[in-house]
Amino acid sequence: MKQSRRSFLTQISLLSAAPLMASSNLFASVISPFAIQYGYAAITWGNNIKQSIQDISSLGFKGIQLRANAFTEFGQKPDELIKLLKDAKLKLAMYSSGNANMNTGNDEAEIAKHIESARFVKILGGDSIQVTNSSRPKSGPVTNEDLIKYAKLLNEIGKRTAAIGIKTTYHNHMGQLGQTPEEVAIILQHSDPKYVKLLLDVAHYQQGGGDPTAAILKYKDRLDCLHIKDVKNTTDAKGYIFVELGQGRVDLPAILAALKTINYNGYAIVELDAVPVKDRTPLQSGQITRDYLTNTLKVKI
Repeated sequence: MKQSRRSFLTQISLLSAAPLMASSNLFASVISPFAIQYGYAAITWGNNIKQSIQDISSLGFKGIQLRANAFTEFGQKPDELIKLLKDAKLKLAMYSSGNANMNTGNDEAEIAKHIESARFVKILGGDSIQVTNSSRPKSGPVTNEDLIKYAKLLNEIGKRTAAIGIKTTYHNHMGQLGQTPEEVAIILQHSDPKYVKLLLDVAHYQQGGGDPTAAILKYKDRLDCLHIKDVKNTTDAKGYIFVELGQGRVDLPAILAALKTINYNGYAIVELDAVPVKDRTPLQSGQITRDYLTNTLKVKI
């Protein structure tokens, strides 16, 4: 049967477009907006920074959160730390710069600590520092004045680190200013979104009486990073302990669902302050968490 000219041209057009369509579909899949980056915090290893880098890499995570003790060990030899991270194929996902204590009477000295951290992070190739607060008032309740004063200190730190090209992120924490969701709200309300981002710790937020999934939705425009963490009740005076993912009462599937809702594509960093079971190693705790993420939650780290 003789093929019509119109049919012939239509087929040629479709064949010509096919590679472009395939390429377009491939490109769309590569740049999917929902792509959480997973990291792991070195805090569980204490001062054994080299071991933390080795173990976190072996677990398959691509990012690491270091603490201020990294500056103590490598501040005068950053190239050595850069090589350790490069060899382990790890990126600096976050750097814990420590407390911004507003009760010292010397804000400039407090600010200077975090400027030093920001400069160190810049050398390491990172882009964010985490800032917490040292403590709640020794007596009496936390006042709005306390929270606003702390927010202003964060603002000043954030302005100065921004000039270096480093973001300042506020980390909510039990036992500190920002223990409750109401306190977190006041701190964020009185700090400038341009200079102060949020590192939401989902377990601290829940232990403080909040709903971390609701916080993700509420603060989506301030959210720079997360600590994905788990917590369970204990019978001791403290009443709670942080545990490996999947071992406590944080609804982690709901956390991931909320992140998907907001198309979050930043770092979700696993943090475990200390191994919760005697004689368990940090690596073993990491394996429990890794297996929960990959086998139960079906995520790719």
